Amino acid sequence: MGLSRALKLKIDSLSLEDVDRLIRMGWEDRTTFEVIDHQFNISQNEFIRFMRSQLNRSDFVRWRKRISEHGHLKQEKKRGFKTDRFKCTRQSADGITKGWK
Repeated sequence: MGLSRALKLKIDSLSLEDVDRLIRMGWEDRTTFEVIDHQFNISQNEFIRFMRSQLNRSDFVRWRKRISEHGHLKQEKKRGFKTDRFKCTRQSADGITKGWK
């Protein structure tokens, strides 16, 4: 199961910072697949393929297990609550939380 040509083009058009940000968003529980789709135009299935291509095998297996166990947090419809922002109020533009070292 490789990457489609369209997905390869999407990934190639991303900067290294965007790729790093996407991987962090994938690991965060508060970031839903709908937010990732809205910000980067990458569907849930494309995002799973993206993570498979960016993570080593054991990390990908651990990520998929986490997503399947906590899947209700990554799906807006299953969440039970609505968020109105993409990041924490303490988080700066570069993604670093203020006050943390």
